[in-house]
Amino acid sequence: MEVGVRIIGIILRVLNFLLTPLFWLCARNRMRIPPMKDSLLLRSATDIAAAIRNGEFTSEEVVSRYISRLQEVNPLLNAVVDERYHDALNDAREVDRLISEARMKGDLETLVADKPLLGVPCTVKESCSLARLSNSVGCIEYIGRTALADGAAVRLVKKAGAIPLLVSNTPELCLGWETTNLLRGTTNNPHCLNRTAGGSSGGEAALLASGASPFSISSDIAGSIRIPAAFCGVYGHKPTPGIIPIEGHIPTLTDENYPKFLTVGPMTRFASDLAPLLKVMAGDNANMLELDKPVQIDQLKVFYMCEATSSAALLRVPAAVQEAVTRAAHFLRDRGAALQHEKFTELEDSVEMSISVFFSMKDIPNMLQDPWNPKKDMSLLLELLKLLFGGGMRSLQALGFAMLRNSLLYIPRAALPRYRRRAARLRQLMTERLGETGVLLYPVHNSLAHYHRQVFLRASGVLYTMLFNVLGLPATAVPLATCGGLPVAIQVIAAPNQDRLCLAVAKELEKGFGGWQPAS
Repeated sequence: MEVGVRIIGIILRVLNFLLTPLFWLCARNRMRIPPMKDSLLLRSATDIAAAIRNGEFTSEEVVSRYISRLQEVNPLLNAVVDERYHDALNDAREVDRLISEARMKGDLETLVADKPLLGVPCTVKESCSLARLSNSVGCIEYIGRTALADGAAVRLVKKAGAIPLLVSNTPELCLGWETTNLLRGTTNNPHCLNRTAGGSSGGEAALLASGASPFSISSDIAGSIRIPAAFCGVYGHKPTPGIIPIEGHIPTLTDENYPKFLTVGPMTRFASDLAPLLKVMAGDNANMLELDKPVQIDQLKVFYMCEATSSAALLRVPAAVQEAVTRAAHFLRDRGAALQHEKFTELEDSVEMSISVFFSMKDIPNMLQDPWNPKKDMSLLLELLKLLFGGGMRSLQALGFAMLRNSLLYIPRAALPRYRRRAARLRQLMTERLGETGVLLYPVHNSLAHYHRQVFLRASGVLYTMLFNVLGLPATAVPLATCGGLPVAIQVIAAPNQDRLCLAVAKELEKGFGGWQPAS
């Protein structure tokens, strides 16, 4: 570990130890959301789609009941940025008319053949772009800006018959691991409103965990799907890059490597929904993943690691998460999978490899750039002072990202190429070792959902997700348990294009551990 990284890590670890009691004192009220009383909200997206097709519910009834739940929980969550409830109800009535006509003509199968999500409501992360709804992505200077068109993944989901209800909150330009910004405020975790929902897809994770959305269209560039999913106790899949189109996502970089790091993907409450949604969102690329090819659990190789490394500079992974990784590995072993005791020791340099590769991209947003004079940078110190007195253009988290971008954690510039080469070798190594039958069970973060603003002290946890964007490996966040009322999740990682292994393991673990537990 580089000296600069080690020193910063030790300082943050000491501050975390000293300040944790203060965070606890400031957030002792463990408020939660109202319990779900509507059994419809407990059903999977694919189950709801089938119920609409067979006439058990109308789409209008389903959409209306989800809107009611949204209106009940969002005042506590602060997750919704902009909504289209009136238009969604009109869309649902049109779906019901089409189904009624098709049923009368005996042509229902033809109607639903390419619309597996017909009539099912969903929610969309604001950065993924939903036409005519807000597209400010948390930035004050973009207030009032709306999306001119649907993002590519949103288009595919709508083509499959789903009905978007809203767009949800993110950090500024998705550059943060807590969902907060000066424009929309902070999104709360439904399991404990004093804690973070994670970021940058925290708005979506909070809504899903609350039973206010059947499924979500989200995005992940450094853990942005998996960390919120883990903190809120839902499923989130970061696909192999290049499979799901990212056109229309905000921000968009011109760097040729950007599509290798950013992925759009599904978040769900049920593991069984992941594969159907991934197939829809991948469009013509779905055949590359062979999602219909059966996965035999007793043919799998299961690698598992409870921590990347043990270091004085890093917070330890909570015992509950380490136990969850081990229990999951043993559960799969008991179902015939072959446990592999070999460890990927190269992961101990995850921070350096991630920073070196990620920040080699050009056009990474400069959060200190003056919005009104793009040729000029704002003063970091002045922005911090403005923020202290209730002003400024950027949140503390955005300014923290600017410091990270400028400092690169004091990794020597001369060392950056070496770590990029290490990342390339690790990708090759993991691709070969995992192959077509291997998965790695691994933590999602070195923390459970922490208190608001504690993200700065626990930022090292991103080493468990960011590297797999850099390496281009698919990964799924899987909820396994709770500890002190907070979700405990692990990550299932596979070789490129072996997403089906992640999803199959997620389904198997859901059977054994119960999966999503409603937040209430």
